[in-house]
Amino acid sequence: MINEHYLSMLSNKSVIRNLSEYATARGKEIGYENVFDFSLGNPSVPAPQSFTDTALDFLKNMEPLRLHGYSPTLGIPEVKDKVAASLNRRFDMNYTGNHIFPTSGAAGALAHALRAVTKPGDEVLVFAPYFPEYNPYINDTGARIKVVPADLETFQINFEEAEKYLTENVAAVLINTPNNPSGVLYSEETLTRLADLLTRKSKEFGHNVFLISDEPYREIIFDGKKAPYVAKFYPHTLTCYSFSKSLSVPGERIGYVAVNPACEHADDIVPMCGQISRGIGHNCPSSLIMLAMAETCDDTSDLSVYETNMNLLYDTFTELGFTVVRPGGTFYIMPKALEEDAVAFCQKALKYDLVFVPADGFGAPGFFRVAYCIDTEKVERALPRIRQFVKENYPNAGH
Repeated sequence: MINEHYLSMLSNKSVIRNLSEYATARGKEIGYENVFDFSLGNPSVPAPQSFTDTALDFLKNMEPLRLHGYSPTLGIPEVKDKVAASLNRRFDMNYTGNHIFPTSGAAGALAHALRAVTKPGDEVLVFAPYFPEYNPYINDTGARIKVVPADLETFQINFEEAEKYLTENVAAVLINTPNNPSGVLYSEETLTRLADLLTRKSKEFGHNVFLISDEPYREIIFDGKKAPYVAKFYPHTLTCYSFSKSLSVPGERIGYVAVNPACEHADDIVPMCGQISRGIGHNCPSSLIMLAMAETCDDTSDLSVYETNMNLLYDTFTELGFTVVRPGGTFYIMPKALEEDAVAFCQKALKYDLVFVPADGFGAPGFFRVAYCIDTEKVERALPRIRQFVKENYPNAGH
């Protein structure tokens, strides 16, 4: 017999992927340039030239076995050392290479981190709005996801509800800042308050509650700000990172778990990740991409287009009467729909070839997500279409 669990998942496919597939099909009919597809968070800018040049140099000149051979289970030592040095330099941490575990992107990092600090039956808290793929990421480890309702005014953590949900069954808390889908950056005040809560509850429960910080958008920050480094606020933190956004190489699947050296079992967790790999078939990311990443881990693509696009959309949505929290980073914005049913709202938008994602599955019913990782020229062409959509369907918006 086949696995009924995964068979049942076929009827519950990602809304984001479904809408992206719709946009692609619609594009074949009218030309994809005429479909304003804001569904999928796929980085739209090229990788930095330094990454391309490094990879080409390695392909031309590096000894083949080193370049294409199996890497050590825990990652290439010099790669781990360079990532640790970068984090220490940028965030005043004290990692060593032994605290770094290279993975296949942030998803691979989460797969390992979750299994390292939970066991079947444990609970993992997430804060709405949240990335809906956290559901299978967590539940398929044998742990159980618990979603703390959102603070719909700010999209910071709803601490009043968090107090209720943080019980002794919680082994870990998973956060994502800057946040997909809202674009909100957790403030230092929010992170300090979260650290205080986890410290207090860990003492009360008699076991440490781990914090898993999912940070693939850490470098996409707006208004001249910097993202607070989460592990600075709480010792028992596992940082999950991806270079998909910073280096704009999502298809290369490269990231890492960084274990705070002050964390409980800090010296054991990376070796444990190597054993977890044996069970989930991870078995090391590409040697070439690991090596190229290590040489360019302080570099980024030109990410400024995302802030340009955000400002265009934020100004337009506010002008049209939408309630919307200004993003602090990422390439997402999440306005409140102009009717109670965001699914119906997004269905009406499709008639104007505007592809938005209702945020019900993100834990924020009544809102919708707009992924603006597309060319600015296309965003500019979308604005009159958005105005037309609102004028014809919600003539009293903003009044």
